[in-house]
Amino acid sequence: MTRDRSCHSGSVPKPKIAPQRWQPPKDRGLVGAFQQNAALADVSVIPIPGNGPEDIAVSADGWVYTGVTQGGLWRTRVEGGPVEFVAETRGRPLGIEVHPDGDLIVCDADMGLLRVNPATKKVSVLVQQILGRKPLFINNCCVAADGSIYFTDSSTTTGVHHFKADLLEHGRSGRLLRWRPDGTTEVLLDGLSFANGVALDESGDFLIFAETGAYRVSRFWLTGPSAGAHEVVLENLPGLPDNISTGSDGVFWVALPSYRNALLDTLLPKPGWIRKAIWALPEAVQPEATRCTFVLGITADGQVRHNLQADGSRYHYVTGVREAAGSLWLGSLVENAIARVPWPQPTL
Repeated sequence: MTRDRSCHSGSVPKPKIAPQRWQPPKDRGLVGAFQQNAALADVSVIPIPGNGPEDIAVSADGWVYTGVTQGGLWRTRVEGGPVEFVAETRGRPLGIEVHPDGDLIVCDADMGLLRVNPATKKVSVLVQQILGRKPLFINNCCVAADGSIYFTDSSTTTGVHHFKADLLEHGRSGRLLRWRPDGTTEVLLDGLSFANGVALDESGDFLIFAETGAYRVSRFWLTGPSAGAHEVVLENLPGLPDNISTGSDGVFWVALPSYRNALLDTLLPKPGWIRKAIWALPEAVQPEATRCTFVLGITADGQVRHNLQADGSRYHYVTGVREAAGSLWLGSLVENAIARVPWPQPTL
């Protein structure tokens, strides 16, 4: 049902990079609100027929959806049971959301912003071009009550198959966008450093979004006197923020696939030719992710309410997190499974 496609595939040409200097804030490490713990050590693992179920969506009628590297969308029941094939995107599905009418909205890094009907398996393309160009890295999204879809395009220079290029380059070409039900797409914000997770608050007044390459989370106002403005709410994170979802009690869940990398932080302020030389080397000698399990629950003003971690021995590289049906559901860019942990639970 799916094709063998890898997001780390050598079949996709390695892009050139044009490194920009950036002085990252000093990494304070896992202290204070980010104290290391083992709250996610006992997650339950649910195998998926494919690699890299990067994000998770849970429907009102109890289906848990995800998408894998090979292009397939899969689902299982919140109470357990077999994993079922849903549809084939023919690309690389990343962020996934449930539309109010029950369809799926899928951010496919290769094919664009998609709409999928789980019953008929029909796949429709909503966004295939932005300002006259094919997007390279549509990553995450959220759906408003009026049907508008807010989504991120992580980079205009590289795609998911060589995502490390954008982090090493620090080119700040990421964008936050809005698709309207009339079919139009507009850029709300550009110049972002690897734009990634995005979530809508319950009132629809603002968005929370992540810049993976800048180690920060920001808020973008949609309504009120500050409409169109944005501000950083949580910065200098000890990890790389990825997908974001709206939880309960004013919490936004942020997945962090890795802690900060000291080598990358050292390289970013250096002359660009050094990073070009490192990018030309085999992947094995380039900056690599630290194995861990890491999820934060934050408020709209950036207060850390939940800090959940583990050493990554059972499940790691968490790129998606969703609160639903009495659990936190986790997705990963590299695992062959999704995971869940009962929620709420005491934070260690």
